[in-house]
Amino acid sequence: MSSMYEMLMDLPLFQGISHSKISELIEKIKFNFLKYLNNEQFIQANDTCRQLKFLISGKARIEIYNRNGRIKVSETISAPNVIGAEYLFGRTTAYPYNVYAYPDAGILQIEKSDYLKILKSDSIFLFNMLNYLSRNSQTPMEAVLSLTSGSIAERLAFWITSLTHKSATDIVINSKQKDMYTMLGIQRSSYMNTLNELKDAGYLDYTTNTITITERERLFNLLNIDY
Repeated sequence: MSSMYEMLMDLPLFQGISHSKISELIEKIKFNFLKYLNNEQFIQANDTCRQLKFLISGKARIEIYNRNGRIKVSETISAPNVIGAEYLFGRTTAYPYNVYAYPDAGILQIEKSDYLKILKSDSIFLFNMLNYLSRNSQTPMEAVLSLTSGSIAERLAFWITSLTHKSATDIVINSKQKDMYTMLGIQRSSYMNTLNELKDAGYLDYTTNTITITERERLFNLLNIDY
């Protein structure tokens, strides 16, 4: 029981909960533990989010594509973490991305109806969820303004960090250069100059068809705003 308690306490949305409350939930709520092997897919884009999924061990690879499939952004997240909690409620409840075990992943899955019972059982659960959703939805005004008034580097930084998790690693953009500078609404020469400047400064590396982010946090800091 103690190991179960410690595991749950490490998870986002469960922090700050008492041992007695966790013990009570273990008796009343069904916790589904799933194991996925190397590169096994466990979330498919456009699937409806009907369960709350926690990454409790290993890593997961998340891939998201633009509408025509010409630009792909992929990232790796590590346990402990929560995946897609913002799609459990609201008007849009479909996952926008594919998720794979990388190389393997342990998942704790809670049905939406059971999680609603958890939220009603203690205000701490509710506050945790509200704070999580608020952090993800409150895009700083300075970051939004960087799309039009900021430098190309700031616009690229905003675009990448908006699509990835705060703790993400191994962020890779797969795209032809033309698709990227067209999407950003800039000339090729300006785009290439920016990539070279960011590469020289250690923010990223790139090839003809890929951009690899070296440090996401440093890239976010280009926006000069707080998390």
